[in-house]
Amino acid sequence: MTIKIVRGADDAPLDPLRGRIVAVAGFGNQGHAHALNLRESGIEVVVGNRRDTPNGRRAAELGFDVYPLAEAAGRADLVVIALPDEAQPEIYAQSIAPHLKRDAVIGFLHGFNIRYAFIEPAADVGVVMVAPKGPGATLRRLYREGHGLPCLFAVHRDTNDAEAIGLAWANGIGCARAAIVYTTFAAEAETDLFGEQAVLCGGLTGLVRAAFDTLCEAGYPPELAYLECCHEVKQVADLIYERGLAGMYEAISTTAEFGTYRTAAQVVDDATRQRLAGLLREVRDGTFARALRDDYGRGSPWFTAQRAAARAHPMEPAGRVVRSLMPWLARSAAETTTAPDTTP
Repeated sequence: MTIKIVRGADDAPLDPLRGRIVAVAGFGNQGHAHALNLRESGIEVVVGNRRDTPNGRRAAELGFDVYPLAEAAGRADLVVIALPDEAQPEIYAQSIAPHLKRDAVIGFLHGFNIRYAFIEPAADVGVVMVAPKGPGATLRRLYREGHGLPCLFAVHRDTNDAEAIGLAWANGIGCARAAIVYTTFAAEAETDLFGEQAVLCGGLTGLVRAAFDTLCEAGYPPELAYLECCHEVKQVADLIYERGLAGMYEAISTTAEFGTYRTAAQVVDDATRQRLAGLLREVRDGTFARALRDDYGRGSPWFTAQRAAARAHPMEPAGRVVRSLMPWLARSAAETTTAPDTTP
């Protein structure tokens, strides 16, 4: 299967967005980066957000016109929905869909709500997706450095010149400097959810905590366990990011590399692979999506309990001690933290 990749501004010109208005709905981690990058690319941007929230106030301080979502949607030619997946369907139905212009295009950062049909835009609305492969802070930093993140790009409905507008959006946030990779809403949603659960978030954090617990139960100091099983993750992840797995092996000690080959198959055995296949089935058949939406509909009791349990884990105080030895980490975190907006 051949994948279409666009690189460079010539194949994703900004012209389709010039003289038009982009409304960014939400000013959280991704929303603020999209809004700032687009504005600095010469595109007119307004922000749809409550002004009395931290993110609404931040958007105003940065010079954006901030409107309630309904008003922002009514002004815009492209509405970029930068809100949490689980909250989008109700917000879209109440505060966006009834107010869209006749020739509007809706832009998603993730395929979730289209893939699982929680949102079904009207037939006269263009629907595209630009999904940068990294957090908003990274998208913003690379843009300011003259670089960009790759993004996944999909067109669900090419009404109102949606594909050209979506490519301009991707270019405007800096992704054309790296790569705009064509895909579908379904493929993006399924691979993204699986990757988050299996490796990037669920698998990684589960393995880190299990290794931390193993060392502590064997009598090692928690700070030492944190340093070995959590703190050093970034250093290895950076090597993989920059060089790939084989390149990472070349940059670590022979002892570490030998241990990798000897133990990887023990940790990730046939039973683990079966569980990974099960995770993928739950993503593809909608089980995970329904669970997320059902919990959200009940006020997120399960999610809230899990978040509290994670914050109460014995690894957290050990981590605070270790991070206190490196005060620059606190400054870096403060510069890149943005609260999510879940209300219109």
